[in-house]
Amino acid sequence: MKIGVVTLGFFFLSLVRPSFAQQKQLTVFGYFAGRPTMIDSFPVEKLTHLCYSFTHLKGSRISLNNARDSATLRNCVAQKKRNPALKVIVSLGGWTGCYTCSEIFSKDSSVRIFASSVKKLLNDFHADGIDLDWEYPVIEGPPGHPFSAADKNNFTQLIKVLRDSIGYQKELSFAAGGFRSYLASSIDWTAILPYVDRINLMTYDLVGGYDTVTGHHTALYSTKTQKESCDAAVSYLVNRGVPVGKLVLGAAFYARIWQNVPAAQNGLYQKGKFLRGVSFRNFDSSFSKDSGFVYHWDKKAHAPYLYNAQKQWFVTFDDSRSITDKMKYVKENGLDGIMFWQLADDRFSDGLLDLIDRLKRGR
Repeated sequence: MKIGVVTLGFFFLSLVRPSFAQQKQLTVFGYFAGRPTMIDSFPVEKLTHLCYSFTHLKGSRISLNNARDSATLRNCVAQKKRNPALKVIVSLGGWTGCYTCSEIFSKDSSVRIFASSVKKLLNDFHADGIDLDWEYPVIEGPPGHPFSAADKNNFTQLIKVLRDSIGYQKELSFAAGGFRSYLASSIDWTAILPYVDRINLMTYDLVGGYDTVTGHHTALYSTKTQKESCDAAVSYLVNRGVPVGKLVLGAAFYARIWQNVPAAQNGLYQKGKFLRGVSFRNFDSSFSKDSGFVYHWDKKAHAPYLYNAQKQWFVTFDDSRSITDKMKYVKENGLDGIMFWQLADDRFSDGLLDLIDRLKRGR
């Protein structure tokens, strides 16, 4: 599997540079939003990056909301005893966690205060970097969240000031929307590239909770009906000069269910209403054949889905088959690695992280 459209310059470079596997190991970047001690039960030895989710803004400063959040972050950092090479990152924001981002990051003085507070938090907790999850600069995110055309340049300035504050010994990344309107409008890709270690592509929720037509929420490839996909996002950025070696492909450790979905095409690309999400660890009990769920595979999208005719439910998700294809795509196209939302949705053993590790090691 190869990137859909690749620039001539990138193609030439791929001919003369060493293979990606020879340069560095693949990044396995796991977001974590679980209980303080839950992380102890997961195989953190199989991660390169563990990303605590989420910190928030308190005024202009980065903040942990309470003692429980502080305990969770401390325990994430403590996992370095099990995996000394592990990088522990703190994430700012999340889907509903960046209400004041547009306003705060529009002021030079506030950006400097924020960057200084990030440096202090990373040092105080012995963490290794920050990942910005601002959803979204420039375009609408959660209902009611302020956004502005000025966010694009303000995000660039935020990245620059953060890098100056934390230095290059700490890591700096951000979670990027995997859909076209974000990719085309929210970020000055050329300007931010010198300052970020990686770009975590949120190539999931490509069909989201506000959509009234079903589809694959984390499709690897586009189809005639659905243009949004992992490959579409990667191809868009590569053709705008973003190095593949800074891109991390997103995988989903959860499913999305739509209800009131007609049976045509087994529920795919039909009208419906979003119902809820389901963690991967609960797939077997939630989606059993005995309960009427029938498995389907979209050969063009490289994406699985389920349809339950009795309930009129459509389910879209990643599973072992689609993640195997995503890992193959990452390796063949020289991406930095794979990331996922989120570790607390996985099984403690024989889960999707275990699969990613086996595929990473070629097993």
